[in-house]
Amino acid sequence: MSRQQGHKRTRLSRKGLALVATLALGAGAVAVVAQQASAGITSNDGASRAGNGTQVVTATIDCPDVGDRLTAVPDQARAAVDRNLADLDTQLADAYRDLATGRASEQALLGRLEQQRDGSIDRVADAIGDFARRPGELQQMSSCSISRTPADPADAAAPANGASAAPDDAGASTGDAAAQQQGTSERRSRGGPSRRDFVPITAVRPNVRRPALQAGASNGSLTVFCGRNENGHFNPDNVIVAPGVSNGAHHMHDYVGNLATDAFSSNDTLAAAGTTCSNGDRSTYYWPVLRLRDGRAERDVNAPGGGQDANVGTIQRPRQVTLQFKGSPVSGVTAMPRFLRIITGDAKAFTNGPGNANASWSCTGFENRQLKDKYPICPTGSDVVRTFTFQSCWDGRNIDSANHRTHVAFPDRGGRCANGFTAIPQLVQRIVYRVPAGSRIAVDSFPEQLHKPVTDHGDFINVMSNRLMDFAVRCINSGRACR
Repeated sequence: MSRQQGHKRTRLSRKGLALVATLALGAGAVAVVAQQASAGITSNDGASRAGNGTQVVTATIDCPDVGDRLTAVPDQARAAVDRNLADLDTQLADAYRDLATGRASEQALLGRLEQQRDGSIDRVADAIGDFARRPGELQQMSSCSISRTPADPADAAAPANGASAAPDDAGASTGDAAAQQQGTSERRSRGGPSRRDFVPITAVRPNVRRPALQAGASNGSLTVFCGRNENGHFNPDNVIVAPGVSNGAHHMHDYVGNLATDAFSSNDTLAAAGTTCSNGDRSTYYWPVLRLRDGRAERDVNAPGGGQDANVGTIQRPRQVTLQFKGSPVSGVTAMPRFLRIITGDAKAFTNGPGNANASWSCTGFENRQLKDKYPICPTGSDVVRTFTFQSCWDGRNIDSANHRTHVAFPDRGGRCANGFTAIPQLVQRIVYRVPAGSRIAVDSFPEQLHKPVTDHGDFINVMSNRLMDFAVRCINSGRACR
């Protein structure tokens, strides 16, 4: 999936398929079991129950997000900090796999995970302490918990969004081992996403509000055409959050723009690479792939970021990708610095909470109705739309920050940047999919995030030439729609 020649890649210990865990809560005992489509019945209280009367719940592991807590990391410590933060994600993914397969008791699993996290967090604090004040308070973030949610009774009978449940031997008729594993993956994954994660877009009230344009507003735009990833640029890396770490995302990313982007990219390699963008823009644009949970074996069914990390089903190529840079409703914009990095949304919003969630889901013809924590069920003839509206206020100094957030910000409800921040072109990514009627969709995610729509996110590295960025600023500030 990603370039491996000429690089020393970090080896991740991923030995199994981590998918949704369910726990049978019996009298005086807790056991981890794999959820089966035939195992649940609806009880009087609306909970899904196994045939022996025990309640079935979906479970995941909830750990404090250490990376999000960091606000200052010396440049000299960045590599060590990033490496250990990636180790925390791997430890959690491995623990979730053991939860899903019942390989360890809850107490033993959480105890082992706390011990592993304690060591990694200690190394993060030591790396920072070599050049600045040692953040000892991070050690309080070692402990994790198991979070449970009652299963939707309908999930025991069929996948969400009206699709038929995959048979127990899904894909086995082909005689293909990967297809057989895909069938197993589908059966185990029926708790994430849940039917509760879907809603008809026609049941959503219009909720889009845009600030009124003020005197001095910059209402032009630059649209960049970079294709729909026709060249098949996929990998489970994240060069912004986990540089130098293979499978740092634990889910597969779709890329357009820069052709060289993977975990080992540097500013120099990005600047020298080719691009899929028609105007020569070498910027990196990427987001988690969207899949159909259709019981078919995708080529990454046995790979890190794919089936090994609970991401299964057919990857959907977008029908349309629109990348547009817009202005400010209250002022002109200034140029982005080259190699500015921006992440919008939160890949861990299911366990972190929705504070940084930002991606929106909708349907063509209904885009005045946007969803953050639900997948849309679109009417006949309407396509699924994902929209990523990026932060458009910059601190004027940094191209990145320790938690990859504090160097940029969103404007207030009136469109104004906070003191100390200046307006820059706002990237809006609009991605459209033709989803077959009645299909179940799922965005790739970290295993423990259960493919919840609230975890959707977009990533961007500005590698425009100064000349192209200056052209974008002139177009936006003069009110022109440039292409």
